[in-house]
Amino acid sequence: TKMLILCNPHNPVGRVWSKTELKKLGEICLRKGIIVVSDEIHSDIVYSESKHTPFASISNDLAEISITCMAPSKTFNIAGLETSLTIIPNNELRKSFEGRLYDQLSLKLGNIFGIYATEAAYRHGKEWLDELLDYLEDNRNFAIEYINDNIPGVKPVRPEGTYLMWLDFRELGLSDKELQRLMIHKAGIALTHGPVFGKGGEGFQRLNFACPRTLLKRGLKMIERAVKELKDD
Repeated sequence: TKMLILCNPHNPVGRVWSKTELKKLGEICLRKGIIVVSDEIHSDIVYSESKHTPFASISNDLAEISITCMAPSKTFNIAGLETSLTIIPNNELRKSFEGRLYDQLSLKLGNIFGIYATEAAYRHGKEWLDELLDYLEDNRNFAIEYINDNIPGVKPVRPEGTYLMWLDFRELGLSDKELQRLMIHKAGIALTHGPVFGKGGEGFQRLNFACPRTLLKRGLKMIERAVKELKDD
């Protein structure tokens, strides 16, 4: 193994890895000579009980084996500008990255609109982001409470970060195709199908709760109705 891809906060379950966990993981990778590519695109979206720790901030040694990938697209909803950033402290590793990928991905061309929007978002977006986080945390709490109270057979995983919620439908006893049909044809909602995230995703669906609460409530009611009809059959 030459490389480990870390997702922090984790997508789809919303786990925010602790400093202790990251340090243990990093020490293993350091001993084994493994590069850590840390996807931290959701790092700005972390809720009040948690704190995001950048992998590269743990120690200078771990920074030297790190490639940190970030973007304003999730936080500020500007994915259409297709602008991101990669932080590589190790000079040799950065030169290798540039040599292999700059021409292949046209990274030298840049995107002037995206660059300026990214700078503006990070320089002037804090007040907006603080309000967003409060709203998303309330949405998260509302969704968990609603599901637990009204949709038996569905278990929400409480995310510590991201605006995504991992829903466990396994108690319904459906195959993945049956679960998809239930969501799309009965509930009228297209959640993200669990197996697209790999082995172990069977029986799960991912919900995006970054929306007005009225829309979130409407969607949850549609799931509630579909599950109720399934149980009544």
